[in-house]
Amino acid sequence: MTVFDTITSLDPAGVIDNAKQFFATRVPQYGAFPEKEGPGHVILRGQGGEEIVIAAVASEGGSKVRGSSILFGPQVKRFFTTLPRAAA
Repeated sequence: MTVFDTITSLDPAGVIDNAKQFFATRVPQYGAFPEKEGPGHVILRGQGGEEIVIAAVASEGGSKVRGSSILFGPQVKRFFTTLPRAAA
């Protein structure tokens, strides 16, 4: 399993909304769609039943974000590059 972490200026709800949109539209050959969702996390299901988990928790100036997947590691990493960086 590949795990990625980052800090963004978005609030947790913004991170989750961006994740749902990104995985549904930006990587069509590896599309993944919400299966379960709660405050601060979303589990997306993709090709072959592969799972992507994105979680965000509020922190000073934005959110701490963690994403994981077994087969979709490159796509999770690419999603993280779309998130605005938190102010230093």
